[in-house]
Amino acid sequence: MGGIGERRPIAARETAPARAAAAWLAGRGVPADAISAAGMVFGLLAGLSLALAPGEGAWAWLAGALCVQLRLLANMLDGMVAVARNAASPQGELWNEVPDRVSDSAALIGLGWAAGDLALGLGAALAAMATAYVRALGKGAGAGSDFRGPMAKQQRMFIVTVTALACGLLPAGWTVPLPAIVLWLILAGSLLTALRRLAGIAGRLG
Repeated sequence: MGGIGERRPIAARETAPARAAAAWLAGRGVPADAISAAGMVFGLLAGLSLALAPGEGAWAWLAGALCVQLRLLANMLDGMVAVARNAASPQGELWNEVPDRVSDSAALIGLGWAAGDLALGLGAALAAMATAYVRALGKGAGAGSDFRGPMAKQQRMFIVTVTALACGLLPAGWTVPLPAIVLWLILAGSLLTALRRLAGIAGRLG
């Protein structure tokens, strides 16, 4: 995130470790855009790991879970570093949005591949993108960014992480249907989220 503006409320942002990490990165001149790019790389690795997991086994599921969390960590730190350095790049809005969309899509499509239902993964990714589109639409219309759930980015990626951990740590026979169930939950929850945000934005615009 190169730009400095409205930020998603994240409780972990206020913790001492997060502040120390952001201060360390800012003190060494690491650009916020570079952190955003690193987050996108982790997002792509998460998708690849999840897609490979049915054939590769536990390590790939666990790698997918780890990469999802590293992607979210980068998403949090890029904004903190931008604020700490008071440095908004001209491409800040692009770096704020595009890596998130790529990362979300990679994780959900990868999980769809793991579930044996690529169309379901694509549908979940499209629904997730709709939540971001509505948020950006509201911001552009002057109503501000609406980050409400129930299936905002943090909720989606928390569910994907828990699913990957379960598939990696529990006996395979217990978890075979889990990725598909989770993707249906994310698809439905994301559509509900987009509708709630749209209704909220319409109400603010009067």
